[in-house]
Amino acid sequence: MRDLAETLLSWDRFAVASVVAVRGSAPRPVGAAMAVGPSGQVIGSVSGGCVEAEVYDLACTVLATSRPALATFGYSDDTAFAVGLTCGGTVDVLVQRDSPGLRAALRATVDGLPVSVRFEAEGRVFTESWLPAPRLLVFGAIDHAAAVAEIGRFLGYHVTVCDARPIFATPERFPAAHDVVVDWPHRYLAATYTDARTAVVVLTHDPKFDIPVLVEALGRPLAFVGAMGSRRTHAERLERLREAGVGEAALGRLRSPVGLDLGGRTAAETAVSIAAELVALRHGGSGLPLSDLASPIHRTSAAAMRRTPARFLLAQRNSLPIGSCEFS
Repeated sequence: MRDLAETLLSWDRFAVASVVAVRGSAPRPVGAAMAVGPSGQVIGSVSGGCVEAEVYDLACTVLATSRPALATFGYSDDTAFAVGLTCGGTVDVLVQRDSPGLRAALRATVDGLPVSVRFEAEGRVFTESWLPAPRLLVFGAIDHAAAVAEIGRFLGYHVTVCDARPIFATPERFPAAHDVVVDWPHRYLAATYTDARTAVVVLTHDPKFDIPVLVEALGRPLAFVGAMGSRRTHAERLERLREAGVGEAALGRLRSPVGLDLGGRTAAETAVSIAAELVALRHGGSGLPLSDLASPIHRTSAAAMRRTPARFLLAQRNSLPIGSCEFS
């Protein structure tokens, strides 16, 4: 729901449907939300399309009656092509009207505060928690950084672009970034709060910028540390980092050259490659084509860990979910 917050706050009334439980395979996880506005407009999704029409009708009813509703949608072997989740799973969807408490929670999460809200329906209690957006720190104000900032924001990161050169580090060049900072990268990072969800991407491939900021980054328990450059640049970078006192265990966390092998060359394609690696590390993906795999597309956390390549495990253990729902 938090990704819908700004739009919901702009409406004078709304009904919002949230996935509160998933059993089996389902297109959207717990916490996915869809809202219906005062004129019947729709934002968000709870099922990727399978049951959206039914949820829309239920939301319209809740909007008119102000009574919350809890519904279950699932797959039936006898009606495989009828309305339902043909991917094989079952979801519980809670639909509720806007309220002062919900609006206050949405405002708080827009302001970057951690929030926990409690809902009740049909004798069940639901608590949804929203952490502040994870941070993506992009060092190097080059054209690739603009593309990385745009896709990082699309993925839900709070994006900062930092470079020591004021002529390049301007908000006009990086409109998708939440913050554009003129400072030496290592000095900015040293003075900046990070946590185990923070991702750092270094794009300058200039030793005077790269080495100090990577020394600082690799000394922190971050979710992701990546650096762009050729394989020759990477080899030279490793030697410089060793000379700077970075140990082998920390060097093993460095994603360099950053990105998955997609074959692209443009700034936009490179950004997609970097984003693909970020997503794979966060969720334990293999990075392989789904058509080459026989395992379920939508997996539990335990299943994700079982099929995660060893090189992904460290970063995944150091990461936290963006948000979660607990239900009883």
